[in-house]
Formats: sequence, C-alpha cells, structure tokens
Amino acid sequence: MRTARSRSSAPPDGAYERVHVETFDPTEVLQTIRGALQNGAYGVEDETGHYLLSGDFPDDTMTGSGDHVDFEQLLGVRATRVVVISPEHGLEEFLQIVDRMGLHKVSYTVGWTAWLDIAPEGVTKATAMERVREWLDIPRSRVFAAGDGRNDIDMLRWASTSGRGVVMGQAPDDVVDAGSEITGGVTDDGLAAALDTLPR
Repeated sequence: MRTARSRSSAPPDGAYERVHVETFDPTEVLQTIRGALQNGAYGVEDETGHYLLSGDFPDDTMTGSGDHVDFEQLLGVRATRVVVISPEHGLEEFLQIVDRMGLHKVSYTVGWTAWLDIAPEGVTKATAMERVREWLDIPRSRVFAAGDGRNDIDMLRWASTSGRGVVMGQAPDDVVDAGSEITGGVTDDGLAAALDTLPR
C-alpha cells in the first residue's frame, strides 16, 4: 500500500510524494499460491509503483508500465501489492482454491473474476483512508467512500461505521452488505448521483 499526499503547490504534471509505504516480502505467499495455481499469472508492485510481471496479463495500465520477468525474479522483492490471476478458473472454483491455501501474514481479496489482490497483513483501503482522515483531521461523521468490488469491503465497512459507505449498483451481494447505502450503477452515473448529495 502507498499513501500519497499532494504537494502544497502541486506541479503541472500532478506529481505527488509518497509519505507512508507499507511493504512485505512476497516470497512465501507467491510460492504457496504457485503450488496451487501452476498456470496463474503473477505480478508484484514495488514501493515506487512499478510492476514486475510473470505470465500472461490482460493489457491495461499495469502491463503497460511493467516489466515481464521470470517467476523467480518476483521473489524477495519488497512489495506493496501482489496480483494473481487465473483465467482458467471460474470465480467460485477460484474462491475455493484460495480458501484452501490458508494464506497467512497477508491481507487478500478476490475480485470480480479469478483475480487475487494481496497486501501486507492488516493493510487495506480502510487503513489507508483512516490514516489520511487523521492527517486531515476529518470527523468520522464526514467520511464518504464508494466502491463496487470485494477489495472495497473493508473500506465500505469502515466508512459506514460513522459516515457513508456507498455501494455502486453493479456490486455483488457481499459488497452491498458492507455498505450503508446503495446508488445506481456505472452506466446510470450512480457515483455522480451520490456525490451530488454531499454538502457544498
């Protein structure tokens, strides 16, 4: 996880500075997962936001800025995040495989498809937002968070405790259960509608 604060006089290119970075050694978890997912694709994000990738990933910003390497080169890297995908598995089968792995010393979530996000133990979007909330001295009652994926569950629960945890309309049921309110889906401009309710 990387938490960033904008510079007080941000340059035109929108640069930011990293003020707190959580890292971990992904070696053990990568070896554990590879034992169960021989044909998976593996990515490690380092503390600068750069990706090392092993296997076939779909084209996106991660692959566009990452370097493709042998699996062994992922081991021992100080990682902020590990991503694992396994296109050959359906979501339910993938969830069962992940459950059997018994991953320890990490936090992980499973996405919309056979996509696994792994972070240092105890690090989630909720812990990052709480850190920023404390920096900015924002009352918990004024917290607003919105999400639609399983990696948003902790954040939505955190926001819903005293503030607003807004779930997008297309979210699966377990994500809906984590929030305090629901808005329309992406195609219905649901986030814009929720933001319009904020005080001005």
